[in-house]
Amino acid sequence: METNLKEHLRMLEERHTNMEVRKSRKELDKILADDFFEIGSSGYFCDKKDCLEDGVELTEMTIHHYEIHPLAVDVVLATYVINNKTKNRHTLRSSIWKKIDGRWQLYFHQGTITPMQVNEITADIKKAGRM
Repeated sequence: METNLKEHLRMLEERHTNMEVRKSRKELDKILADDFFEIGSSGYFCDKKDCLEDGVELTEMTIHHYEIHPLAVDVVLATYVINNKTKNRHTLRSSIWKKIDGRWQLYFHQGTITPMQVNEITADIKKAGRM
Protein backbone atom coordinates (compact mmCIF):
# COMPACT_ATOMS: atom_id res chain seq x y z
CA MET A 1 0.00 0.00 0.00
CA GLU A 2 1.11 3.56 -0.66
CA THR A 3 2.52 5.33 2.40
CA ASN A 4 0.09 8.25 2.13
CA LEU A 5 -2.80 6.23 0.77
CA LYS A 6 -5.28 7.43 3.41
CA GLU A 7 -4.52 11.09 2.64
CA HIS A 8 -4.63 10.46 -1.12
CA LEU A 9 -8.01 8.70 -0.98
CA ARG A 10 -9.41 11.33 1.38
CA MET A 11 -8.37 14.01 -1.11
CA LEU A 12 -10.15 12.09 -3.90
CA GLU A 13 -13.21 11.67 -1.66
CA GLU A 14 -13.20 15.42 -0.93
CA ARG A 15 -12.99 16.10 -4.67
CA HIS A 16 -15.94 13.77 -5.22
CA THR A 17 -18.01 15.73 -2.67
CA ASN A 18 -16.86 19.18 -3.90
CA MET A 19 -19.69 21.14 -5.55
CA GLU A 20 -17.51 22.44 -8.41
CA VAL A 21 -16.26 18.95 -9.25
CA ARG A 22 -19.81 17.57 -8.99
CA LYS A 23 -20.92 20.12 -11.63
CA SER A 24 -18.24 18.89 -14.05
CA ARG A 25 -19.04 15.81 -16.09
CA LYS A 26 -15.35 15.64 -17.09
CA GLU A 27 -14.11 15.67 -13.47
CA LEU A 28 -16.70 13.11 -12.33
CA ASP A 29 -15.75 10.89 -15.25
CA LYS A 30 -12.13 10.88 -14.00
CA ILE A 31 -13.09 9.94 -10.43
CA LEU A 32 -15.74 7.29 -11.12
CA ALA A 33 -14.71 3.85 -12.39
CA ASP A 34 -16.48 2.74 -15.56
CA ASP A 35 -18.40 0.10 -13.55
CA PHE A 36 -19.16 2.47 -10.64
CA PHE A 37 -22.46 2.08 -8.79
CA GLU A 38 -24.02 3.70 -5.77
CA ILE A 39 -26.76 3.10 -3.25
CA GLY A 40 -27.57 6.67 -2.31
CA SER A 41 -28.85 8.03 0.98
CA SER A 42 -32.13 8.46 -0.93
CA GLY A 43 -32.34 4.67 -1.14
CA TYR A 44 -32.03 4.71 -4.93
CA PHE A 45 -29.44 2.90 -7.05
CA CYS A 46 -27.42 4.72 -9.70
CA ASP A 47 -24.41 4.01 -11.89
CA LYS A 48 -21.76 6.08 -13.64
CA LYS A 49 -23.97 6.73 -16.65
CA ASP A 50 -26.75 8.07 -14.38
CA CYS A 51 -24.30 10.36 -12.56
CA LEU A 52 -22.82 11.75 -15.76
CA GLU A 53 -26.10 12.16 -17.65
CA ASP A 54 -28.43 13.24 -14.83
CA GLY A 55 -25.85 14.96 -12.64
CA VAL A 56 -25.36 14.51 -8.92
CA GLU A 57 -26.79 16.36 -5.96
CA LEU A 58 -25.10 19.69 -5.30
CA THR A 59 -24.76 20.23 -1.57
CA GLU A 60 -22.09 21.65 0.72
CA MET A 61 -20.53 18.75 2.61
CA THR A 62 -17.66 18.18 5.03
CA ILE A 63 -15.98 14.85 5.80
CA HIS A 64 -15.34 13.61 9.35
CA HIS A 65 -13.74 10.43 10.77
CA TYR A 66 -12.21 9.30 7.48
CA GLU A 67 -10.71 5.81 7.78
CA ILE A 68 -9.50 3.28 5.26
CA HIS A 69 -9.63 -0.50 5.46
CA PRO A 70 -7.43 -2.25 2.84
CA LEU A 71 -9.20 -5.24 1.29
CA ALA A 72 -6.50 -6.16 -1.24
CA VAL A 73 -3.37 -4.55 -2.69
CA ASP A 74 -5.49 -2.51 -5.11
CA VAL A 75 -8.86 -2.34 -3.28
CA VAL A 76 -9.69 -0.19 -0.25
CA LEU A 77 -12.87 0.34 1.76
CA ALA A 78 -13.20 3.89 3.08
CA THR A 79 -15.66 4.82 5.83
CA TYR A 80 -16.56 8.28 7.05
CA VAL A 81 -19.28 10.69 8.14
CA ILE A 82 -20.65 13.53 6.02
CA ASN A 83 -22.03 16.70 7.53
CA ASN A 84 -24.38 17.93 4.81
CA LYS A 85 -24.61 21.64 5.54
CA THR A 86 -27.15 22.29 2.79
CA LYS A 87 -29.66 19.70 4.05
CA ASN A 88 -28.64 19.99 7.72
CA ARG A 89 -28.17 16.25 8.17
CA HIS A 90 -25.48 13.64 8.65
CA THR A 91 -24.84 10.49 6.68
CA LEU A 92 -22.62 7.49 7.31
CA ARG A 93 -20.67 6.77 4.15
CA SER A 94 -18.68 3.92 2.67
CA SER A 95 -16.73 3.83 -0.58
CA ILE A 96 -14.75 1.16 -2.32
CA TRP A 97 -11.75 2.49 -4.22
CA LYS A 98 -9.97 0.34 -6.81
CA LYS A 99 -6.64 1.01 -8.45
CA ILE A 100 -7.46 0.70 -12.14
CA ASP A 101 -4.98 1.53 -14.92
CA GLY A 102 -2.53 2.90 -12.35
CA ARG A 103 -4.90 5.32 -10.59
CA TRP A 104 -7.45 5.11 -7.80
CA GLN A 105 -11.05 5.24 -8.98
CA LEU A 106 -14.33 5.16 -7.07
CA TYR A 107 -15.95 1.77 -7.68
CA PHE A 108 -18.81 1.74 -5.13
CA HIS A 109 -20.41 4.25 -2.78
CA GLN A 110 -23.21 4.11 -0.20
CA GLY A 111 -24.74 6.72 2.08
CA THR A 112 -27.02 6.09 5.07
CA ILE A 113 -28.80 8.96 6.79
CA THR A 114 -28.31 9.00 10.57
CA PRO A 115 -30.12 11.07 13.20
CA MET A 116 -26.86 11.23 15.18
CA GLN A 117 -24.63 14.32 15.32
CA VAL A 118 -20.87 14.13 14.70
CA ASN A 119 -20.05 14.19 18.45
CA GLU A 120 -22.44 11.26 19.05
CA ILE A 121 -20.90 9.33 16.17
CA THR A 122 -17.44 10.05 17.61
CA ALA A 123 -18.52 8.61 20.96
CA ASP A 124 -19.90 5.46 19.24
CA ILE A 125 -16.69 5.03 17.22
CA LYS A 126 -14.55 5.34 20.38
CA LYS A 127 -16.83 2.96 22.28
CA ALA A 128 -16.45 0.38 19.52
CA GLY A 129 -12.67 0.77 19.68
CA ARG A 130 -12.46 1.96 16.06
CA MET A 131 -10.62 5.18 16.91
